[in-house]
Amino acid sequence: MEGDAAQHLGRVLRAQQGQVYELSDGQRVRLGRIEKVMRDRVEFSLLEEIPVHPPTLDVTLLLSVVKFDAFEWAIEKATELGVSTIVPLAAARSEKALLAAAGKRAERWKKLLAEASQQSRRVRVPALREQTQPARAFSAHAAAVTILLSERPDARPLREILQAEPPSKQAALAIGPEGGWTEAEFAAAQASGFREASLGKQILRTETAVVAALASLNYALSE
Repeated sequence: MEGDAAQHLGRVLRAQQGQVYELSDGQRVRLGRIEKVMRDRVEFSLLEEIPVHPPTLDVTLLLSVVKFDAFEWAIEKATELGVSTIVPLAAARSEKALLAAAGKRAERWKKLLAEASQQSRRVRVPALREQTQPARAFSAHAAAVTILLSERPDARPLREILQAEPPSKQAALAIGPEGGWTEAEFAAAQASGFREASLGKQILRTETAVVAALASLNYALSE
C-alpha cells in the first residue's frame, strides 16, 4: 500500500508489524498481515480470502446540490446505506454559486466516499458522476423503481408506493434542493417514469430526506 492510504495507516492509525487488516481491491476481500511500515509505504503478506456481502439493491441517488456541509454529510450517510452511484444535480433552485464551485469539490467528495466506505466495511466505493441537469439525469436512470421525493400535497406516501413493489435489484431516488422542484422538473421526472413520493407532512432538510428515504428503500426492496 502506497501514498495517502499508507501514510494514514502508519501515522494516524499507528499500524505496526504483525497487525492484520482487511484489504479490498473492489471485488474481493483478503486478510493482510503487516510485514513492514515505512513513511509512505506499507507492505503486507496476503492471507486467506474472506466472504463479501455486496448490497442486494443497486441504488442510484440523484441528489440536488445544496450547501456543501449538508451535501457532504448526505453523501457520506448514503454511502453507509449502500448507494452504488451518486449523481449531483444542477437543479433550477440550487444556488448558482454552489453549482459553479461544485466541480472543484469532486476530488474531496471522492475522498469522503472512500473514507465512508472503509468505515462501513464496503467492498466497493460508490461511483460519483459529473454534475448534470435533472431532466438529463431522469432520462438516463430508468431503473426498475424510480422515486422522486415531493412536497406537493397530492404526492402519495412513499410507504404506499414501496408496499406495492416486489423485491427489486435496481432503484433510483431523486431528491430536490431547498425550495423544491420546479414544474418543469416535475414534468421531466414524470416523462421518465419517476413517481412522486412524500415522506410525510413535515418539511425535511435535504440530508434528512436522504437518510429517511434510503432506509425505507432498503427495508422495502432488499431481498
